[in-house]
Amino acid sequence: MTADTLIATDYVKQLARALPELDLRRVEGWGAQLAELGSDGRRLLVVGNGGSAAQAQHLTAELVGRFQMERPPISALSLHAETSSVTAISNDYGYEEVFARQVRAHAGPGDIVLLMSGSGRSPNLLRAVEAAREVGAVTWALTGPAPNPLATLVDEAVTVTAEALSTVQECHLVAIHLMCAAMDAVVAAGVDTTKAGASRTDAAEDTAGSAPAVQPSSDPSPEPVGEGEPTTAHEDRTHLVVVGDAFLDRDHVGRVERVASDEPALVVTGGITHLRPGGAALAAVLSARQGYPVTLVTALGQDTVGDQLRALLDEARVEVIDLGLDGSTAVKTRIRAVGRTLMMLDEHNVCPPVGREGDTALAEARRVLMAADGVLVSDYGRGVAAHAGMRAVLTEAARRAPLVWDPHPRGAVPVAHTAVVTPNSREARLIASRAGDTLSDDIEAARLVGREWGPVQVALTRHEHGAVLLADADLPPLVIPTTAAPGGEADPCGAGDFFAGHLTTMLARGRLPSAAVASAVEAASAYVAAGGPRSLDRLHGDGSPTTGRPGAGPIATKRGAIELANAVRARGGTVVAAGGCFDLLHAGHVQLLEQARRLGDCLIVCLNSDDSLSRLKGPSRPIVPAEQRALVLEALASVDAVQVFDEDTPEEVIRALQPEIWVKGGDYSGMELPEDKLVSSLGGRTVLVPFVDGWSTSSLIESARML
Repeated sequence: MTADTLIATDYVKQLARALPELDLRRVEGWGAQLAELGSDGRRLLVVGNGGSAAQAQHLTAELVGRFQMERPPISALSLHAETSSVTAISNDYGYEEVFARQVRAHAGPGDIVLLMSGSGRSPNLLRAVEAAREVGAVTWALTGPAPNPLATLVDEAVTVTAEALSTVQECHLVAIHLMCAAMDAVVAAGVDTTKAGASRTDAAEDTAGSAPAVQPSSDPSPEPVGEGEPTTAHEDRTHLVVVGDAFLDRDHVGRVERVASDEPALVVTGGITHLRPGGAALAAVLSARQGYPVTLVTALGQDTVGDQLRALLDEARVEVIDLGLDGSTAVKTRIRAVGRTLMMLDEHNVCPPVGREGDTALAEARRVLMAADGVLVSDYGRGVAAHAGMRAVLTEAARRAPLVWDPHPRGAVPVAHTAVVTPNSREARLIASRAGDTLSDDIEAARLVGREWGPVQVALTRHEHGAVLLADADLPPLVIPTTAAPGGEADPCGAGDFFAGHLTTMLARGRLPSAAVASAVEAASAYVAAGGPRSLDRLHGDGSPTTGRPGAGPIATKRGAIELANAVRARGGTVVAAGGCFDLLHAGHVQLLEQARRLGDCLIVCLNSDDSLSRLKGPSRPIVPAEQRALVLEALASVDAVQVFDEDTPEEVIRALQPEIWVKGGDYSGMELPEDKLVSSLGGRTVLVPFVDGWSTSSLIESARML
């Protein structure tokens, strides 16, 4: 294989990795909204620099002209093409104002301003966003990898995860054509685009008469838990709608000092009872406490418990749409002592019919869902998610915004177009009728759930072990270990609700599913470490959780890799292996290895020899000889042994090690891996773990050459 062929192959691989991560749902939604511009007098303004400017002009030409079918022209302008204005504004006001001044001149309320940028950092585009907000225009962005300033500022963003700017621009061209195809499809179908493609501004106005707009909490005391990045004004406006079964949680926290004299039962004395929202109501409150406007669509009974629950939701600033429950509001009571739940009482095992309020409440729910940025269905198997009218509305909403379905073994099947389902390990095994509690068992359960309900992505939560994201039932999963370990008395109640709500919000804010799940694992871990549901209790019991970071487990003795693998396996442990060149060790490598080590009881790195690396990367590599690369890797606490191999692939060493888990970086997401079949044939699993975006050995070498 020649050097030119290697370059071409690598180039195509980068594009193949980036394309599956495109947010197709959002791109199609944009196309539907463009279809309405031809009928209501609004227009599209597109801005970009360099290659993005050329693509902006490509898009406007398709709209003013035609893409594939005859239709009325759509008003669309590429602002860089106004050459006299560009030069005059640049001369008089500076190039940073070149687009902002044109936006102020040409855009008005309800117009759409689309900003295209590979970096997302161009000052003239950021100024244009500010100008668009001033005049009431809607802002979209096509950018490179997130996070970046432009994606954060706009109302909606589609980001492309790729190292090369050319790959980003090629994905933008695909997005442009997808928008045009979706627009043509809406026009051809004769859809009422004032409904099918309504902007969020219009949708919010539609709901004003019946469902008051929800404002973010003005209480400065609650702070976002587990989200390391600052919350911007746009993120504050992210409107989440939670749909599902609500009940009242009662926690009685007492003391255990003796066992009953007449039977083997613990005696709980003293203590205090805490009240808080439960089920879907807890998911809504946890999201609202992150500072997001939240509406809860649920069913409450006309009873004292229902009144108590509504009061708690009002206090949390959660807007409620009540479908009506033809019976009593459910109550769950936990008896707790010494930091543990001793017993749970479910006082309403029979679920009464949902929908007492009839079509009026359902219509109100529809209006709110059509304006939502993200939808979470928190199904606790009590009837809301199974209601026929509600399911029809949810199916429609799932076409417009990311919909996450948190299922229940007794609950309803997710509606079509659901973006992600979030069962925990036990729920997934029940749904898939599969036993076992290992990582491999969880992956197989997620795979079966994905095939049963697909096409849908499965984010299986593994309690204190993190989560597994299966984007495709036929491809290796992404495994995200937890980043914080709670103390022995931590209460995990609500962690799944917190995870699902955070995931929904991240998807609504334009995060890729892999990044959204990783963020949700981190946030849910921090929630548990901070005390879990006790942060919602109005009266607190004694004791507080301890926090800390997990260790990598006992480090195995550095010795022969095969002997180590056999010894670990003999005592019932899990052997984890990862392969690579590791020519210049960087932050991405370190994180990959740390996460891989958390998945088992030892980590063995399979390292390309010098000859193997040269054949793979070209005659200029390696930079660092294999002996030194192995020495650096063995110095890492996460690495227990290194095995050098001389073949082009690590297949022979995999046969010798027979790892239970073979780890690859998340940059291989969406690709078939040659090692996967071999690992599976040996009884193991291939998994992906998140990687640090922006790091690669090739880019480091290239940067060094330019110095």
